Amino acid sequence: MTTLQGKLAMVTGAGGGLGREIAAQFVAAGARVLLTDIDGERVAAAARELGPAAAACTLDVADESSWDAAMAAAAALGELDILVNNAGILLPGSIEDATLAQWRQLMRVNADSVFIGCQRGLRAMKSRGGAIVNIASISSWMPVDGYAAYGASKASVAALTRSVALHCRKRGIAVRVNSVHPDGIWTPMMQASAPGVDAARLLFDAKANRGGRACTPDKVAQVVHFLASDAASHVSGTEIRVDNAILGYGL
Repeated sequence: MTTLQGKLAMVTGAGGGLGREIAAQFVAAGARVLLTDIDGERVAAAARELGPAAAACTLDVADESSWDAAMAAAAALGELDILVNNAGILLPGSIEDATLAQWRQLMRVNADSVFIGCQRGLRAMKSRGGAIVNIASISSWMPVDGYAAYGASKASVAALTRSVALHCRKRGIAVRVNSVHPDGIWTPMMQASAPGVDAARLLFDAKANRGGRACTPDKVAQVVHFLASDAASHVSGTEIRVDNAILGYGL
């Protein structure tokens, strides 16, 4: 694992699932990590489990004032080096049966949050440099039947990532901005959307189950870890798929 020794990172949606796994890998690599989540009790418990290198803060990622409070909490720990915009929700709904309220909720949590996060993160890291990693989805490019608004929200994350990376490049700002695009991640959020599905059938395994599609959180977190590290110092504006070749070869 690439070292993050001496780095200060902030991870949104870190109360469980992928966010918690990212935070755990960062701590193991030597970083100090501020875990944030809308569920304050849950994220505080996650931080306690990770030990003294972890701290916690309640954050509503779609609210600017909540972001400002979280950035102040990060500043109290030191100078921010890494921001992972991971928080998100998954709601089903085709173009025929989704409601405008669902569309707005998905955009608020999945897209508005990344806009605010990139803006606040860039302000915090602009003078020193750093890394922003945004968690998008394979549905940024590939339609997923029955999830019209979700796909649109993640496509927004991909487009914004490219825009912010270009902004930094053109202005000589040493902040790298990349996005990670998993297919499914076997977390409680995905499990709730697929009740009764056998994990052994769904999880991809290069030897045992090449027909599977879902990833485990640790594998996706390893990609995030790389992008956050100095090993990726020449990588910005890229979109890394963690999809077991689904997009390239079709369903």
